Amino acid sequence: MEHTQRRPTGVARASSGLMDGLQRWLPKLVVAPTFLLVGIGIYGYMLWTGVLSFTNSSFLPSYNFVGLEQYAKLMESERWIVASWNLAIFGGLFIGICLLIGVVLAIFLDQRIRQEGAIRTIYLYPMALSMIVTGTVWRWILNPRLGLEKLMHDWGWTSFSFDWLVNSDFAIYTIVMAAVWQASGFVMALFLAGLRGVDSSIIRAARVDGASLPVIYWKIILPSLRPVFFSSVMVLAHIAIKSFDLVMAMTAGGPGYSTDLPAVFMYAHTFTRGQMGLGSASAMLMLGAILALLVPYLYSELREKRHD
Repeated sequence: MEHTQRRPTGVARASSGLMDGLQRWLPKLVVAPTFLLVGIGIYGYMLWTGVLSFTNSSFLPSYNFVGLEQYAKLMESERWIVASWNLAIFGGLFIGICLLIGVVLAIFLDQRIRQEGAIRTIYLYPMALSMIVTGTVWRWILNPRLGLEKLMHDWGWTSFSFDWLVNSDFAIYTIVMAAVWQASGFVMALFLAGLRGVDSSIIRAARVDGASLPVIYWKIILPSLRPVFFSSVMVLAHIAIKSFDLVMAMTAGGPGYSTDLPAVFMYAHTFTRGQMGLGSASAMLMLGAILALLVPYLYSELREKRHD
């Protein structure tokens, strides 16, 4: 009789242990495919690209290792030098102008103006568009035969000229214009969230001391938003370094190579020119540029958290 009474207890314990194990392992089993795909599809291919950059791969991968030969060719490539210089111009102007416009718009909206929600939506709307759409629209606007220049001529201002899109000396600045139009609203949203998190008592105390509103923002509020500033720079720098679709939609790297960027260079040599080894080397340098920005930022953030 005692034996028959103990069996349900043993079964219940086994069932409870099974449920505990299932609850402990189920979340891991659910996310395991995602981690597997990320590990293979991102980090695995990053490693493979690094390996190919040391080979003489052409249209198809080969594993005839040539050391740093591809990197030496890259440094001697005039097109790569042009692309790198264009990235410096594009990245510097893009980041600087986006920060300036974003901060000004955020301060403007921080004044609790009417219709703030509608205005904020208008500023953020470009970020909802893909780079391909943005590039196509701006190509129409800046096309001398279709856009702004033709409109001015139709209105009677026949001396007006704005041919930057087809001018090799100014074409890179049209890419900057389109990118700033799309990304400045995002920067505005980041800084507006930071401004709304500032303690209002600090502002009131500064006003009591006689500080004007511009001085309060310049010397008190904006310096306290250093984490927002660095986050914005990181995001914008990442967008600048990997910019590809915007350039392809607007100029396809032209006229000539005047708007070439490293991402366009990498795509052209890897997939259209049969120089996969050289394209892989350029991709690894782009990755190195991103890591050169990201690692110091993460190090400073982690160090601050340790001190806190």
